[in-house]
Amino acid sequence: MEKSFHLVSLGCAKNLVDSEVMLGVLQQDGWTFVADPADATVLLVNTCGFIQPAVEEAIDEILGMVSLKEEDPQKKLVVTGCLTQRYKNDLETEIPEVDLFLGTEEPEKIAFHLNALFTGEKIPKVILHNRSLMSSRSPRQLTTVGMAWLKITEGCNNHCAYCKIPSIRGRLRSRTSEDIAVEAMHLEEQGVRELNIIAQDTTAYGNDLVGENIVGLMEKLLARTTLPWLRLLYLYPSGVSDALLDLLAGEKRIVPYLDVPFQHVSDNVLKRMNRHHTADDIEHLISRLHTRIPDIAIRTTFLVGFPGETEADFLQLEDFVQRHRLDHVGVFPYCNEEGIPAEHFADQVPEEERIRRQQHLLAVQSRISEENQRRYIGRVEPVLVSGFSKETDLLLEGRTRFQAPEVDGRVYINDGSATPGEIVQVRIEESHDYDLVGGILSTGE
Repeated sequence: MEKSFHLVSLGCAKNLVDSEVMLGVLQQDGWTFVADPADATVLLVNTCGFIQPAVEEAIDEILGMVSLKEEDPQKKLVVTGCLTQRYKNDLETEIPEVDLFLGTEEPEKIAFHLNALFTGEKIPKVILHNRSLMSSRSPRQLTTVGMAWLKITEGCNNHCAYCKIPSIRGRLRSRTSEDIAVEAMHLEEQGVRELNIIAQDTTAYGNDLVGENIVGLMEKLLARTTLPWLRLLYLYPSGVSDALLDLLAGEKRIVPYLDVPFQHVSDNVLKRMNRHHTADDIEHLISRLHTRIPDIAIRTTFLVGFPGETEADFLQLEDFVQRHRLDHVGVFPYCNEEGIPAEHFADQVPEEERIRRQQHLLAVQSRISEENQRRYIGRVEPVLVSGFSKETDLLLEGRTRFQAPEVDGRVYINDGSATPGEIVQVRIEESHDYDLVGGILSTGE
């Protein structure tokens, strides 16, 4: 048997880490990744099942692979990840063409499962093992340039009324800080310059362990590596402590950027969402951030159209956005997902109204972002180069410390040359709604 595979990774950065582990495990076991699925003996789809649009994207991708398998019945189709975990009782019947369904805890065991599939060993068609954690010992093949995601926990204990993560990924499980530090060192050895620290709730790190917390973890990462950029993502508002802000204010290697999803600013909506903070808490947090770290870039997300959100609640949210003029804002319409606590809440907002509120708030933020971006014109900023632009291979592109990968804008470099993964000094000459343009002055941190 030719041990070749094609892997499609869907969903969030945490899912991508799982895919990179599967890539590493399979290649270590003698499997060869092929870019064209038509050439692969195994078609592997790592799915997201968080919200309905992600479910639909995953099903479409799987059905596309089913078509390839129909042309070549010798191929095996394996589906992993959140979709399996969420719909474990239905998928085997709904998509019988899939040879094997694996849950979210199987990345490190993927070679074992594929080998068993091809040797004809009798195994269940749906495999969901007990909750486990990845390890620094896991082989991992990076798919990014110059940066990497560092997943520090699995699961979540917050139980927000709109979210299925606890039922899909389980309760909070933190890796030890030592294991995380060892992985960070491995990633630095591979040329990584920026580590993006991720979890479902980063500030909850260590709550399930003795003597571990996010501040201690960051101090250990600073001590054990020389990585120039460390970035904190997905912080729960009430978990941003003064000790964490002290560390951010005093450590230049932790970039001046925080991603803190507020989700809303109406106490009425926040209570119904089962969020553990109030509008006053959010106002106080923003004041603390700007006082302690004046140049900080703040990213947040809002969920509009949640059941019971009135027009007055939405206008309160718009007023908040207008007043605080945050650097990066994502706005998502509420999805009434099967199995979430809010599924049967009263006062469901019609879908067209949810979309209207999303589009309106995004338009407001677009104007704010365009004005915010102008402050960078004339500044010289370190930029992590990711490679040639997706728009044209005549331009390089990268990101400043104030731009996170995937979700924020980028810097288009119109003068000078650099190697992907290199940090260069760029003078910013133009600004747009979300992107910047400039030329390279020199290399350096």
